[in-house]
Amino acid sequence: MIRTFCAAVLLATGTLSASLPAPTVQAATVQAATAQAATAQAATGGACARMTAPPPESAPPTSANTLRQAYDCVLDNYYSGPVLDSKALLRDALAAYTQDLMRREADTAGLRLPALTGDRDADWTAFADVVGTGDPGALRAAITGMVAGLHDNHARVERPTPPREGEPTGTGIAGLSAVQGPRFDPAARPPLFVTRVLPRSPADKAGIRPGDIILKADGIPAFIGDTVNQSLIGALTSGTVRLTLKRPTTGRVRTVKLTEGPVEEQQPAVTSKTLPGGVTYVKVPGFFQGAADQVIDRLKDTSKAVVLDLRGNGGGSPREVTRLLGAFAHGRVTSYFCPLKGECAANRTDDTVPLLGLRLVVLTDRACASACEDFSAAVKDNGLGILVGTRTAGAVSGPAEAYLLDDGSVLLLPKVRHLGPARETIDTIGVPVDHYAPMTALDLATGRDPGLAKALDLL
Repeated sequence: MIRTFCAAVLLATGTLSASLPAPTVQAATVQAATAQAATAQAATGGACARMTAPPPESAPPTSANTLRQAYDCVLDNYYSGPVLDSKALLRDALAAYTQDLMRREADTAGLRLPALTGDRDADWTAFADVVGTGDPGALRAAITGMVAGLHDNHARVERPTPPREGEPTGTGIAGLSAVQGPRFDPAARPPLFVTRVLPRSPADKAGIRPGDIILKADGIPAFIGDTVNQSLIGALTSGTVRLTLKRPTTGRVRTVKLTEGPVEEQQPAVTSKTLPGGVTYVKVPGFFQGAADQVIDRLKDTSKAVVLDLRGNGGGSPREVTRLLGAFAHGRVTSYFCPLKGECAANRTDDTVPLLGLRLVVLTDRACASACEDFSAAVKDNGLGILVGTRTAGAVSGPAEAYLLDDGSVLLLPKVRHLGPARETIDTIGVPVDHYAPMTALDLATGRDPGLAKALDLL
């Protein structure tokens, strides 16, 4: 369930990743799986194996057998695998395979989708006859494309890499509007702007500030018409990038060349302050271990109301969600985990937590994902408070298992689907707010906060 899925960070890995380091416990991320490990070895006979430890440091290239492992793994272990259409899986795999070849100008004659019948084994045999030994790079793309065809952002394939030694590096741009995890929000509208800059980072030293609008990256426009340009991600995740920026307060346009350098690693922490009228504002950057108790501790002396700011919160542990909800209500269903067939299992508030008895307003945005959406839906459906800001990301799924493929990559597959307290689907849709109050580039540049202002009006 609950995977980080929020604004981009250009940090030590050099990739576009979530701004919060807390991967979900229930999403069975690579880190979670490896922390509990003793050994990790793919089962013999070509089957994928549940991951129990870090992948081997060296592994053979991706092969047709690796793709077969992933194909069988999805059909055997994804929550809707038993009713999936094998034809659709192989179609998505070949589409990604051929697209990768074309990008590298390596397309081959005669490579086309064979006649498929829906028989799992017969379809694979026909597919394998067409692909043959295959191209390793295109086969990796095929696995990614096949899993992407499930339209479940918590189902994914990852290639773990060992952490870099020494201090973390990056550009220091720790947040961008319109970014959700490794991609741009398909609902995003212009402009694309910086939302957070790490202090003393290359971006900070270059004078880049929250609210600065990115017009181009390495000459690639941020938007094509009103559609965000997914091609921009490659430029933004490179070690050096040339950004064309516009400052919204002055209209000044300038070009800045950013090169990765040392950045200060920042641990997530709950922060708070007292607002006019005795309202306590609490910023929760993620549902990391201990986050709920940090929030509760900051609210012990509050007697009136709380504004809980979950904007940019990419998720974390479902236990922290149910524990924090227990401070606002007891005996409530917070969500459901539903198998393909049979009864859904209800998740409930942690009623061991003393009730605070406070009025609640929750601030959300499109970077509020996974556990953040779990919390927001529980607040909305149970009438525990008011949601202000923008619709959440629509990126929440059920608990997943990690499976090791023979090329050292890891396949993550949810075992159940997640539904909200009203048994509604949140994944791909998000949680709607009660009051729309988006943050603009000009708001950030001038220090205004429409969401917080609306929350105070309501309280």
